[in-house]
Amino acid sequence: MKTLSKFGLMLALAGSLFMTSCAGYYVYERPAEPVYQRPVRPYADAVWVEGEWAWNGGRYVYQRGYWTRARGQAWVRGYWEQSPRGYRWHKGHWR
Repeated sequence: MKTLSKFGLMLALAGSLFMTSCAGYYVYERPAEPVYQRPVRPYADAVWVEGEWAWNGGRYVYQRGYWTRARGQAWVRGYWEQSPRGYRWHKGHWR
């Protein structure tokens, strides 16, 4: 019986982790993107990865962009989505 209850607890914890990562966080107002100068390209095949918004401490925090090596894919910039609940950030990704 103990094993069954431990398994159930682990399953509930894992489910809550997946639900929080998929749900996203909403804000009433879309934060303003900070203005900063992009650094000079460090090498010829460098790809600029745009800045991202990350949920931290109950709010969205901006993480600056950076140069990285091309992975044979294109970088798709993240974007804000507006809904009746507010604004939600969709992270950028490689495609």
